[in-house]
Amino acid sequence: MYGVCGCCGALRPRYKRLVDNIFPEDPEDGLVKANMEKLTFYALSAPEKLDRIGAYLSERLSRDVARHRYGYVCIAMEALDQLLMACHCQSINLFVESFLKMVRKLLESDKPSLQILGTNSFVKFANIEEDTPSYHRSYDFFVSRFSEMCHSSYEDPDIRTKIRMAGIKGLQGVVRKTVNDELQANIWDPQHMDKIVPSLLFNLQSGERTESRSPSPLQASEKEKESPVELTERCFRELLGRAAYGNIKNAVTPVLMHLDNHSLWEGKTFAVRCFKIIMYSIQSQHSHLVIQQLLGHLDANSKNSATVRAGIVEVLLEAAAIAASGSVGPTVLEVFNTLLRQLRLSVDYELTGSYDGSTNIGTKIIKAHEERQLQEAVIRTIGSFANTLPTYQRSEVMLFIMGKIPVPGVHLALPSTGSGPEGTRMIQIMLLKSLVQVTAGFQTTNMLTALPSSFLEPLLSFSLTEDPEVRLLVLQILLSLIDRHDNRPKFSDISIISDISVLKLKVDKCSRQDNLFMKKHGQQLYRHIYLGCKEQSSGRQHYETLFALLGLLSVELANEEVVVDLIRLALALQDLALSTDEGLPVFNRCAVHALAAAYLNLICQLTTVPAFCQHIHEVIEVRQKESPYLLPEDVFIENPKLPSSLEKVEGDVLFLQSKITEVLGGSGYNTDRLATPYVPQYTDEDRLSKRKSIGETISLQVEVESRNSPEKEERTPAEEITFETLKNAIVDSVGMEEQERERRRQVVEKFQKAPFEEIAAHCGARATLLQSKLNQIFEITIRPPPSPSGTISSGYGQNQSRSVPIYEMKFPDLCVY
Repeated sequence: MYGVCGCCGALRPRYKRLVDNIFPEDPEDGLVKANMEKLTFYALSAPEKLDRIGAYLSERLSRDVARHRYGYVCIAMEALDQLLMACHCQSINLFVESFLKMVRKLLESDKPSLQILGTNSFVKFANIEEDTPSYHRSYDFFVSRFSEMCHSSYEDPDIRTKIRMAGIKGLQGVVRKTVNDELQANIWDPQHMDKIVPSLLFNLQSGERTESRSPSPLQASEKEKESPVELTERCFRELLGRAAYGNIKNAVTPVLMHLDNHSLWEGKTFAVRCFKIIMYSIQSQHSHLVIQQLLGHLDANSKNSATVRAGIVEVLLEAAAIAASGSVGPTVLEVFNTLLRQLRLSVDYELTGSYDGSTNIGTKIIKAHEERQLQEAVIRTIGSFANTLPTYQRSEVMLFIMGKIPVPGVHLALPSTGSGPEGTRMIQIMLLKSLVQVTAGFQTTNMLTALPSSFLEPLLSFSLTEDPEVRLLVLQILLSLIDRHDNRPKFSDISIISDISVLKLKVDKCSRQDNLFMKKHGQQLYRHIYLGCKEQSSGRQHYETLFALLGLLSVELANEEVVVDLIRLALALQDLALSTDEGLPVFNRCAVHALAAAYLNLICQLTTVPAFCQHIHEVIEVRQKESPYLLPEDVFIENPKLPSSLEKVEGDVLFLQSKITEVLGGSGYNTDRLATPYVPQYTDEDRLSKRKSIGETISLQVEVESRNSPEKEERTPAEEITFETLKNAIVDSVGMEEQERERRRQVVEKFQKAPFEEIAAHCGARATLLQSKLNQIFEITIRPPPSPSGTISSGYGQNQSRSVPIYEMKFPDLCVY
């Protein structure tokens, strides 16, 4: 009997005998190494037998798993691993099939140790670069099983951690094995990414919850150092680093869905961490794709709660800042367009209290403070992103935002907000705050190109609105644009400084471009400073900002002509404070006096003309003794001590234009210009931006009509212009200005107080006149068509032109054929 068995054993194929010999009698002894070497040598010598060796090992392993002989299972897997590492022949594909079949068998087991054993073998296999391609291998099972292991909820926490880490390593192995092999199943397909990415994020998130309970670094062992979180992050980074241009979307979409499904936008920290990993892991030239997806997701969540939208905006803030160092060219304006749209929506939601009657929100109530937080986050994001852009792109963004600011009665093409005038005002403020952020730190060598008229003029027109908050924001934007040497903080407080050298101002010689800029826009800037001081609603902040603006103009953009104009402007402000016609409150008049004093004290030291400095300091000393309420130290404080009225401001407490003209004329300054009082030029743009009533708007239209009417041109004869005429025009400019102002006041008063019938009759008369003129023009220009049959005599003996039908026309013979 024993002889027969021995005989049969000898007849068995050699590869089976070699496989059987690697298994010891006691599995505790481990793999028989000498016999394993023989098996490996045989496999290398006869590679055509490799697939049979694999099949036989697979058969034995399946039997041992079924019989719970786990020692032999481990030995079989070790043998498979060694054969796999050693053999790279043409026929390895069939062996790999047997190997993967056994790994699958282990992963299907309920025993954690077998799952981990199978995973480790798969990882070793994943690191092998195969010489021959495989056309039919599938990894769908492994993706599903490893993803399931990542979510393990095993009772024992240590074993649970091991299973999860095995799942993460398995997914990493699948990615490595498939990502570079075009013949494999595409791992970037949504069906795979929707399993892999959430599994990794789940472990990243669960690690965040346990980090607070982790031991200190001194107590951490080697085992603690390789935590599931670190492993997951490494795997996630590797996955993203391998993503090509066309695969970025499939990798990021599951991240967005996971954050949505688990309400992780509100916390912000985890979402921000995820996208930091994404942005730093992908290739920099693909950054704009992630930004585009975030923008699209923000739009998709337009009617979600403010906390969700704020979370997405915070993530966008971080992502955009990182992406700005890479390729973001095509998405720059798209980022700002989406953010500005969200700002507009948020303002509407806050004021109307509803998401446009949407039904999918349920009973969710809009909380105003959450919308405010969102608006602040959007404005911060706009600023942060703009700060990473080059100057030319930032200029484009500034123009883009300026074009979005609604101007009542002008930008009628803009979609009207459902929140009415208050909504328009809030959007103006939000967009101007965004511009404050964009212009912060803005520095350019050529201000003419960086600040074109298409941006500066609408900005300055906003400085004339009645809303004090809007005016303050405009002034802050102007400060950011003009300050190129970080001098702005040195003008933060209005005070009389005896020696301005302590400010350590950085003053550069004015460039040719700066001179051209001031020649083009200087008068506009002076006018808006003057009119800003006239506003009754201007407060302490406004005057401090106006002082800073005057100071920066003196330091950054001042040549000799600009210095003269600024001194004239300061003296005009003093006259404004003395005037009682404007109806300014006592505080405003004292504030303007103090502002003029502080600025003249600054400019006199910048000009370094001793006699000029002496006059200014003498007046300031007199004020300190007799009327301290005309100096900034007593006005721009919490509780200013002001007199009840300002009737006796005269004599030595005033800066004298004649004296300043005299002392500066001796130093080579233009005395004629200094002696001419500054009078602001009023323009149509100024009046348009100050619509106090409908009557004023109508009066403006009538005024423009009356200026351009042909009747007036007929009545006014052409006058001869001589030297005397020009001289009189210069001398009488102030009087003419007063007459013009009085005429305007009368027109406004007429339209405000006159009966409706009178206004209607006036307008009707003008309309009738216009119609009669049009009729005359039409009679002259429109003639009946010529008739080849000539004229026909009417019964009254008059020649009357009329058109003859074609069939009655008599054509010459040469025209007929």
